[in-house]
Amino acid sequence: MKLANTKALSTLGLAGLLLALSTTAQAQAFDAFRNYGAKINEDGGTMGAGAFYGNKYRGSKDQEWRVLPLLDYRWANGFFAGTRNGLGYDFSRSEGEQYGLRITADLGRDETDNPRLTGLGDIQIRPEIGGFFNYSLGQGLSFTSSLRYGSGNDRKGLVADLGLSYFRPLTQQLYLGFGGGLTVVNSSYMQEYFGVSSAQAASSGLKATEAKAGVRDVRANVLLSYYLSQRMGVSFGLSASQLQGDAKNSPVTEKSTSVSALGGFSYTF
Repeated sequence: MKLANTKALSTLGLAGLLLALSTTAQAQAFDAFRNYGAKINEDGGTMGAGAFYGNKYRGSKDQEWRVLPLLDYRWANGFFAGTRNGLGYDFSRSEGEQYGLRITADLGRDETDNPRLTGLGDIQIRPEIGGFFNYSLGQGLSFTSSLRYGSGNDRKGLVADLGLSYFRPLTQQLYLGFGGGLTVVNSSYMQEYFGVSSAQAASSGLKATEAKAGVRDVRANVLLSYYLSQRMGVSFGLSASQLQGDAKNSPVTEKSTSVSALGGFSYTF
């Protein structure tokens, strides 16, 4: 593999590592499919670990540290599996675009995570089915999209993620990246995470609230990646998000804005 191609793919791996950390810690894992280090028609993957400091759950004012191991692998025939992409198949035969189907998971939420959640009950971990479409716009700019269905205790939550990312080299070893995105959810998802039913109001003391479908949040990221070799690199970044609509105004939400700090190590193989 040529150095330029290796770095381009590794950059996606490093960026994805940090984005996955920020989203996983806030129960928003699998926001996009990302090709971590594998060229089309070749086996390959990325392994690494990272640390995240940010909100304990989406809408919480409490923050915490998390350290997560990460592993993703893609086969030449299009199948992939991993902690950031889930399990699925990429039908595309191009490095410039990816589209396919996959199985992921919604990580749920425990009412013991915060006193504000007491009486609301746990939101169970659920498998999701969905698809993805990514397209390279050239000059380091890429579009990502993902659709996932099956979250929540009623298994009817629908989540759509849209994003843009941009990476450029500052030197041969140092890369700078920016990203932004938004998430749109259906009423089932919004009610599960940000609504309060009559029964929950009686047990929690919060006001009964109906949360409707709409934009859940918008977010932005900045990332700095440094390559120790052709296959190894470290990254550091910041991620900011802002809840919108009924998610922002929910009685479950303590703080609608969040800023997270991220750091990680990645190795492509």
